[in-house]
Amino acid sequence: MATTKTDPKLALTANGAKKSKLYEGLTRDQLIQIYRIIYTSRRIDDREILLKRQQKIFFQMSGAGHEAIGAAAGMALKPGYDWFYPYYRDRALCLALGVKPYDMFLQGVGAADDPSSGGRQMPSHWSYPQLHIVTQSSPTGSQILQAIGCAEAGRYLARHPKAADVPDSKFADYRQFKNVSFQGDEVTYVSLGDGTSSEGEFWEAMNAAALGKLPVIFCVEDNGYAISVPVEVQTAGGNISRLVSGFPDFHFEEVDGTDPVASYAAFQRATRYCRQGHGPSFVHAHVIRPYSHSLSDDERLYRPDAERERDAQRDPVTRTQMFLLREGILDEKGINQLEKEVEAELQKAVDAALEALPPAPESVTKFVYSPNLNPASSAFETQPVTPEAPADGKKAVGKTMADLITMTLRDEMQRDERIVIFGEDVADCSREEYLKRKLVKGKGGVFKLTFGLQCEFGNDRVFNAPLAEAAIVGRATGMATRGLKPVVEIQFFDYIWPAMMQIRDELSVIRWRSNNGFSCPVVIRVAIGGYLTGGAIYHSQCGESIFTHIPGLRVVFPSNSQDAAGLLRTAIRCDDPVLFLEHKRLYRESFGRAAYPGPDYMIPFGKAKVVQPGTDLTVITYGAVVPRALQAAQKLEREQGVKVELIDLRCLNPFDWDTIAASVAKTNRALVAYEDTLSWGYGAEIAARIADQLFDQLDAPVRRVAAKDVFVAYQPILEDAILPQPNDLFLAMKELSEY
Repeated sequence: MATTKTDPKLALTANGAKKSKLYEGLTRDQLIQIYRIIYTSRRIDDREILLKRQQKIFFQMSGAGHEAIGAAAGMALKPGYDWFYPYYRDRALCLALGVKPYDMFLQGVGAADDPSSGGRQMPSHWSYPQLHIVTQSSPTGSQILQAIGCAEAGRYLARHPKAADVPDSKFADYRQFKNVSFQGDEVTYVSLGDGTSSEGEFWEAMNAAALGKLPVIFCVEDNGYAISVPVEVQTAGGNISRLVSGFPDFHFEEVDGTDPVASYAAFQRATRYCRQGHGPSFVHAHVIRPYSHSLSDDERLYRPDAERERDAQRDPVTRTQMFLLREGILDEKGINQLEKEVEAELQKAVDAALEALPPAPESVTKFVYSPNLNPASSAFETQPVTPEAPADGKKAVGKTMADLITMTLRDEMQRDERIVIFGEDVADCSREEYLKRKLVKGKGGVFKLTFGLQCEFGNDRVFNAPLAEAAIVGRATGMATRGLKPVVEIQFFDYIWPAMMQIRDELSVIRWRSNNGFSCPVVIRVAIGGYLTGGAIYHSQCGESIFTHIPGLRVVFPSNSQDAAGLLRTAIRCDDPVLFLEHKRLYRESFGRAAYPGPDYMIPFGKAKVVQPGTDLTVITYGAVVPRALQAAQKLEREQGVKVELIDLRCLNPFDWDTIAASVAKTNRALVAYEDTLSWGYGAEIAARIADQLFDQLDAPVRRVAAKDVFVAYQPILEDAILPQPNDLFLAMKELSEY
């Protein structure tokens, strides 16, 4: 562990004559450039504040007081080479990396040509793909885990350079639209405010960075406040450096972040440590916040004048200006000339931005999903391979859903070196020497669906993650943003909720909010559902409707082996994030077993299967309710002569409305069955659409059969009473057919 604490004074080191004098490695011209960046950043803030008060922009978030540390970081790192996950006060950093003031004003007015989001995000939410500034969101700290994944991807690509190749393929493949780049010594920068260090995801990211000795620079820009909450209320002891000092293999810096020379020196040391492969760095910069948190906040309500005046004495604008004057780098005339040039540039940029066209209203639906590769298209429709008949003439025994998922993962990993698999318990054994010495057989997941994959592909492609669901999804998002294809596992659906922030606010929306600048086609495999006999509350729930409500996320829920193989392959090869729901009860059921359909078998998303054709009643369902509905339908036909048309949706977003509509038009009756709770469930949406759009076709009300509005219980008698059973489905079908 290396630790440096820089004295909070303007540091300088003299080398040679006055003309060649260096200040911690900075030349006089570089110091002038730093002042230009600092002054430009502050004056953009001031211009935006004026524009907001004139109601010409709609929000303002200030980077005031943070300019020196941002300019220093930008000077020490390399745009388009290193990777950047900044936060909303990093205006000066972005300017130092090459962002133009005009681009920032385009954000403020929400222009169509705003390069960060096309008017979709607030100002100060940076996104510049060519500079490797990754799209940023508002939830504090959600970018930190993605930075970890980004660094992991860079390291992986350096070890597997052929993975970056874009293969010629006759099949649909996300790689056709994911050109990746990497450098052997690249660094990933991630910044955050001191308040964000209270978030659990910050600590998960610190742990992951230390575990992997990753080349990540954490920059905590500590202005002493999280909106109105002071640091001593946020951070035990009031100093984040003391709390993180125990993390191994870190280089630590604590610096006066209003001093550009000291800040540059700290970043030079931190960057060198990372580039040399020693591990991550942590820069704790003490800065100020001379303006309120945002224009929606008034800091005078909680900060007295005396405190604000003390901060003003450390203002990086005046401090850097006085340093240039004192050192004879610029005189008063030179300062005035520089500031005059900046003011003229900003006036020109503001005038142009105010004339920029707003985005067209009809553009709002663009880039919710990939514009290049539609997983519902015929490009993902291939035929299964017919296996050879056994030589002895006996009927081949079909494979379980678990078997075919494993076989599909294996074939896809052989085909695509960008695929990495990780999660809790997914590896065979993290202590590889046990496998090499054959002391253990290996685990491969709690349901053993990834068994043998680590042994076959290595522990840098299949590995265990710490027990932290947000970290699994956040790291996967960062990897996929760089062009990898993470296929991650959440062990039980009931434990997915710590990852919800990453799924809802990051993974699903990155493409849309960056106006197609970035994307992250992750596959999240999740074991879901009940009918387990003893699974109880935390191993038996459904809740898929919560995720189908998220634009940008594909949701798949197969009911049998062959469909699981075909849909999983589509999920892996498509260019959108996919939540792949695997019903635990169906993993090894006799229902739906099938031969392996081959290494290129795919099923388009949004294409339902008619499990059983009928003329009298349409039943729409999915997952583990499919075999139960089939049992009920067959009984109804035997006893009542009623022919039920049973539809297995297979994919919940998108779903196959055309098949539903055609069936209801034929039978004039519809029953929607699902395992989730009855109220507010996925089936309610299907029922509502049928009633809304097919009302004239109906001869009876649309009915639903689902679980009771309670949690799933442990005792099997209770579980049976809660979840929809074949007899519940039979009675509902019978009643509806007789209406």
